This record gives sequence, C-alpha cells and structure tokens, in this order.
Amino acid sequence: MAVNERNIKKEISQKLKDDVLRGALGRFGEAYPVSRAKAYENVEDIEALRDELKAMKVAAVADIEAIADRFEAEAARRGAKVFRAADGPALKKYLLDLCKDKGVKRVVKSKSMASEEIHLNHTLEEAGIHVKETDLGEWIIALAGHTPSHMVMPAIHLNRQQCAEYFSKELNEEIPPDIPFMVQTARKTLREEFLQADMGISGANFGIAENGAIGLVTNEGNARLVTTLPRVHVVIIGYEKLIPTVEDAIPILRSLPRSATAQLATSYVSMISGPTPTLVKQGGKWVEQDKELHIILFDNGRLKAAKDEKFKEIFQCVRCASCLNVCPVYQLVGGHVYGHIYAGGIGAILTAFFNSMGDFEKINELCIGCRKCTTVCPGRINIPGLIEELRVRGVKDHGLPFSLKLLFENVIANRRLFHSLLRTAAIGQKPVQSGRFIRHLPLFLAGMTEGRSLPAVADTPLRDRVRKITKKLASPAKKVAFFSGCNMDFVYPETGESVYKVLQDLNIAVVFPEEQSCCGKPVVGFGDVETTKRIAKRNIEAFEKAGVDYVIAACPSCTETLHVTYPEILADDPEWAERAKAFAAKVREFSQFVCGEYEQAGRLTKKPGATKVTFHDSCHMKRVLNIHEEPRKLLASTGACEVVEMKDCDKCCGMAGAFGIKYSELSAPILKQKIENIKDSGAQVVAVGCPACMMQIGGGLDKQAPDIKVRHVADILADQIKD
Repeated sequence: MAVNERNIKKEISQKLKDDVLRGALGRFGEAYPVSRAKAYENVEDIEALRDELKAMKVAAVADIEAIADRFEAEAARRGAKVFRAADGPALKKYLLDLCKDKGVKRVVKSKSMASEEIHLNHTLEEAGIHVKETDLGEWIIALAGHTPSHMVMPAIHLNRQQCAEYFSKELNEEIPPDIPFMVQTARKTLREEFLQADMGISGANFGIAENGAIGLVTNEGNARLVTTLPRVHVVIIGYEKLIPTVEDAIPILRSLPRSATAQLATSYVSMISGPTPTLVKQGGKWVEQDKELHIILFDNGRLKAAKDEKFKEIFQCVRCASCLNVCPVYQLVGGHVYGHIYAGGIGAILTAFFNSMGDFEKINELCIGCRKCTTVCPGRINIPGLIEELRVRGVKDHGLPFSLKLLFENVIANRRLFHSLLRTAAIGQKPVQSGRFIRHLPLFLAGMTEGRSLPAVADTPLRDRVRKITKKLASPAKKVAFFSGCNMDFVYPETGESVYKVLQDLNIAVVFPEEQSCCGKPVVGFGDVETTKRIAKRNIEAFEKAGVDYVIAACPSCTETLHVTYPEILADDPEWAERAKAFAAKVREFSQFVCGEYEQAGRLTKKPGATKVTFHDSCHMKRVLNIHEEPRKLLASTGACEVVEMKDCDKCCGMAGAFGIKYSELSAPILKQKIENIKDSGAQVVAVGCPACMMQIGGGLDKQAPDIKVRHVADILADQIKD
C-alpha cells in the first residue's frame, strides 16, 4: 500500500476490534516476561551477557567493510559465490538471472526477513517460478495472503480455527482445527516440495568472516531441508548479521533463543561453510552432484546506517523481537499496523532505512517512549532514543506540520501567551467542568473522556499561590528553586503546595522563579529541537538568577528534560553549553532528593500504617532516572501507609504526553489494565511521582474505581506534617 493512502487510525480501529488478535497477543504478553526470566535463570549475569553482545556488535559495525571483505574471501575460498546486492532490484535481478541460468522452476524457502523486505516471492512468482515457504508460520501467512505480524512468530495473529480454514482451502479437503494434525499435514505436504525443489533460499542468523560460514538458529528443521536437498542454495544475509569470528557467535547463541522464544537453545543450530554434494534425480535415478552455494550480501540501506554515528546502533539487533513482546502498543494492535515487514519500535527504525522516512513518519507516534524495550533488548539498543533522533531529522528536512509549528513556536515558547491561554481555559471549561474533572466532552471529542475523566485547569495556578505559602526561614540549611512544570503549576497546584511544605519542613528555603515555563518536553518529543533550545535558554536564565543550591522538579519528564536534554541540545552552543551543564548539575527529582534528606535526618525508618498504598512507577522515573526505591521508602516511613505492590507496577499507564490524547483509543485499554491491576492490589490509594501519570490514572479511577484515590508522593508526605 502506498504511504499516502494509509489511514493509520482506521487500521488501529480494525485491529482493536480483532478479538483473535487481541486474545493471542494478550496471552503471549502475560506469559513472555515470566518465561524469559526462567530461560535466563542459568545465566549468571544477564547484564554482563548483554554488554558482551553489544560490545561485539559495536566492534563489528565499526569495521564492517573489512569484515565483509574477509567473509566474501573466505566463503569464496570454500566454493561459495558471493554477490553484494546494493538494493532490492539488484538482488532480484541476480536471483532471476541465476534461476534462468540453472533452469530453476521450483523454489523452497526457509524464513528470511530480508527476502520479505523486498517482496521476493511476488517477483519470483511473476517470473513463473513456483515458490513455497516452508517455515510453518510463514507458510500459513502465505496461504492467508498476509505479511508477518511478528518477526519470530509471523502467524501469532491467527488462531487454530483460522489456520484450519486456510489449510482446507489450500489442500481442497476439510482440515480440523487440531494442531498436531495440522502440523503433520503441513509436514507431509511440504516434504514433496523439498524433494522437487531446484533451489532453496534461506536467511541467516549470522555470517562469520573468519571462515565464511553462515549460522542458522531454528526450531522446525525446515531450514536444514531447504539448505541441503535442492541442488542450488541461496543465502540472503544483511550486512548487520556479519561477525568477525566463530567465538563471536557465542553471545548470539546464548541470547537469541532466550530472548526470542524463552528457550535455552533452539532445536537446531546449523553452520554451513561451502557447498556439499547433493543427490539429484536424473532419468528416474538419484545421482550425486556438486551443489551450488550462492551468498547474497544485502545492503538496502544497511551500510548507510553503519556509517551513521547514531544509527549504526541498529547493527546490535539480533532480530529476537523481545522489544515487541513487551511493547504496550504492539500488544494491542500487532504488527500489521506498522505497515511493513518489521514491527514495533525497532521496526519503525528499520522501515526508515529499508523503505523511506515517509513510511516511518506514518507510524513513529506508535512508540510511546515507555522504554520497556530497553530493559530486554539483548543488544542494548536505545530504540526510543533512535526514534526521537529520526523525528528530529524529519523536522530538519521538511519542518513541522503548520498547526504544530504555530503551537510550538508561538504559544508554548511564549510563556506569557501560553499561561494566558491556560488561565482563559480555566474559565472557558466551566460548561463541561464537574468539580476537578471534565467527565464528558461533546461530539468528536467524546472519545477523549471514554473510560476516563480529564483534569480541569485549576482556578488559581501555583505561581499565584507561592507568595502565600512561602515561609521565611531564619537559618535555612539549603536554598532550592522549584521547577513546577505546566501540570503542577496549572492543573495540580495543591501538589505544588505539598512540595513546598515538605521542603520547608526540612528547613530548606524554596523560591519560585516566575519566568519559568514549560520544560519543552512536548516540543522536543516531536523533533523540534530549535524551539526547545529557545525554551531551554529562557528557563536556564530564569533559574540562574535565583542563585540556589539545587533545582527541584516533582515531574520525572521535566527532570529528564532539564537534567539530560538541555545539556545535549546545547552542547554545540559556545555561549550556552557550560551554562546548560551547570544548570543540569543542580537539577534533582523530588522524591530522590527528599529521600536523601530524610535519611540524613534519621526520618527514613519504616513504620506500619493503616492505609494500603500501591506505587505506580512512571516510565521516565524508573527507566530514565533509575528512581524506584526512594518513593517506596518515603511512603513506608510516613507511618500512614502499608505499601503493597500491584502487578506490572512499572508498565506504562498509557498517557505518554500527546499520545494519550491523540491516540485515546490505544491509551484507554492500556489505562484499563492499569486500573484492574490497582484494584487487584487491594490498595485504597495509588501513589505516583509524576503529574502526567496522576492525570491519567486519576481520570481512570474517577470513571472506573472512584473509591480509590491517586496521590502524588509529595501530597502523602505533606499530610503527615503539622502546620
């Protein structure tokens, strides 16, 4: 389908109505983390194994041309013919010429994502060649006319009844939905294909430069038949699969099956180095004949990525798909919505290089930046970071859509105008406001309040309250400035007051630089770095004037932006680089800062409490700032809380900035599961450290479990402090 013809929202809607897909992905999503953990039980140090794999791949991509040269030379020395295909058309031409030259009429294939990347089967069939996929999942989706829904389990979106229907149609007989019977039927049917094939086409999990061998890691055994029975074997292998030595295959063999299918090892591991004799039927007799081995080294954008300082990281991918298995969006819609062969966050990045930036831009917002994938990727790829970089490059190339450009450059970057509009919204929302919530919206906006309420903008923002709540301390131990962020300033000013109360109770003087504005996270999230720089400079300037020891933020996303993003985006600015570094060095996340202060003051002792409280870890707080123990210690020290854990406490709540509004149909089911987990914990209160999560979970509880309350850690701490 052409890029511009796609209607992503419509495709999402269709997938959300697919009960078979939702059921299969839901069950798999539940089972995968447990199974993966069990598979890694006998690995002494998982993180060390991840480091080893990453280091090997980083070294390989740095020397990829030399490794490719050596692989070609060693493979040729052992009798293989190596062809380097720059792109899909070059690969197809080589293969069609080879088929013509060798009289190939029938082809069997084992799993090859690279061949799917260029729709090779279609090309071969157009040339009159009979092509048969032999991997069971690939065969099923070929019968169904589908593309893979998952890199490892291509037919995960189908149930056995659907598979039986496709089998029955293909074989012209009634096939019952009995899995062992269907597997046996497939085996019998495909066995004839192997025996009659003139050519076998396989992929490869790795190619070894040291000896010119390719490695195959499989479970079904079909790859061994594809690579041994036909008289011609063609291997299609991307440059990213090349490794220097046999020893370098070890971290792949230890990581790939555990991460992909939660197995200690796959059923078959094959190494093929050079052609071997094969039996060919001639004149009714089987005779031995020399086999031909052709290896196609496939580029199609890979070498461009290898030379890119940031995107060479994609060479660390071993195609295990563990990133898909933990992605909250993939678990809802499956792989087809991503539009091409590769799904999920890593799929979006590969699509940008193997297809086009236009294809990437259609799907890039399906990455919500929860960073769960970064905790399981065996190659330690920063998938959300690379997607953000592609967004930045997209904006540099062709700018933002007009409406976003107008919003970012003229509203969010203009503090006075932005805040004036928020004050106006506090008045304008009255017709739809009910207490602190907006529970219903009219017409096409109704979906935004389905399953959740939205928070109302406060009548009086925090900045109008600070003069009243600021205490004059006689001899403060420290002086800090509070960066409130938009949510705490205009939506949750009471929580901002709690932050003041907790800090001042520690004899810390708090100031509120009034020139502060949005941190710029929503702007940089869309790739607009230049506007974010303008915002950063104004915020840095505002806080420099305050002359404080620390800058405290009670929002993890704001903390990340101030502490990490500002120094990065201003690194090349001679005037601002050092100022950004000095500012970032002072930034502290609220709960981590207070936990340290409580510990020094001897106030962190665990005390039993009566109210059951469960803590929701925000994505940025846990996986970017690495803060998760501190808020729990603080809650346990209050003497008011019994801290209980909920299932998947660190799974995204579905807000993710603008995603929660723009893709409310995806945000709602993610939120629903979070609410169910909160209810199952038996907690009366869910504590959070992030105002955006507070907004999403609070809105969900208001509609789905109004007896349970959401509170920021600062509010719970402040409750225990006497005025």
